[in-house]
Amino acid sequence: MKKKFLAFLLVTLLVISTTGCGKKEAPATGGENLGFKIGLVTGTVSQGEEEFRAAENAVKKYGKDVIKHVTYPDKFTQEQETTIAQITGLAADPEVKAIIILQAVPGSAAAIDKIKEDRDDIVFIAGVPHEDPETIASRADIILETDNLKRGETIVELAKEMGAKTFVHYSFPRHMSYELLAQRRDVMKGKCKELGLEFVEVDAPDPTGDAGISGAQQFMIEDVPRQVDKYGKDTAFFNTNCSMQEPLIKAVLTTGAIYPEQCCPSPYHAYPGALGLEIPEDKAGDVDYMLEQIAAKIKEEGASGRFATWKVPANMVMVDAAVEYAVAYGKGEVGKFDKDKMVEILKIVSKDDNVPVSELENAPNFLMFVTSSQIF
Repeated sequence: MKKKFLAFLLVTLLVISTTGCGKKEAPATGGENLGFKIGLVTGTVSQGEEEFRAAENAVKKYGKDVIKHVTYPDKFTQEQETTIAQITGLAADPEVKAIIILQAVPGSAAAIDKIKEDRDDIVFIAGVPHEDPETIASRADIILETDNLKRGETIVELAKEMGAKTFVHYSFPRHMSYELLAQRRDVMKGKCKELGLEFVEVDAPDPTGDAGISGAQQFMIEDVPRQVDKYGKDTAFFNTNCSMQEPLIKAVLTTGAIYPEQCCPSPYHAYPGALGLEIPEDKAGDVDYMLEQIAAKIKEEGASGRFATWKVPANMVMVDAAVEYAVAYGKGEVGKFDKDKMVEILKIVSKDDNVPVSELENAPNFLMFVTSSQIF
């Protein structure tokens, strides 16, 4: 487990420090006293390991005196007051000039409102928002998210390419109350109809509910075989929750079904744990090596062509980009919202000069992106 965590830490450092097409230099490197601080709020390892590890790496890069990292509770839906207190506590320090919240769970908008009552000098960057787009877009200065509506098309198209005849969508009422996730579900349903796939919607336990994460994970292990027995091995599975991806991958691998993409697409999201991959220290941070190891393990299990993901870690990219933008803001190099600057940074940290970035309708500060996939 320690080796896997180290890999998560070092891959983020690589993503930040490498250049896009060898032409652009990554934003400022660490160790310096910047003269200001950045508040960074993420989930715990249980709810969002990628962003947590990316935050740890930001602390390692810039120092704990610059990056003030706190976490929101695992049961954030029931403990919104704790989330609000964690966020607003950062603003009590007058040297904090930026606050990044990723994932922006319920309570984020209320915390921003409370902070703005006393301070107007802080830039707020929110990623993977759980609250309604209009709610968070009117409060945070910049919102980052994968293009969920576009992914509603691309994930189903990828599943079809991989041989799927049925598409199973796992979620729960809380997630389906989020506008973008519900809209993506609807887009998936429409795309399935267009491509001739049967769309199946299955309610799963909420990991923040009474059964907790372990109960939700156990449900995945038990339910995937039931669905495969009913619809056959040419069934693609998708789940909207991070903590349920690892058992889903294991169950899909065992049953011989199809897994086109995680909720938060990345070669480092759930694959290492699900496949039991050990990463040697000299390869930690080598994304291409990680992709090769996943492909080799999938081939070893006789499941080549049945698994896929993005070539870059989506949530890590968002944390990295948000931190670098916050540094630029603190240095006075950029205003609270500069789309061109954020797009430039996204291309650098994702190592992709062709990252398409779109805006949410009526919310130009709500930036969404997608990247290409790799089938293992």
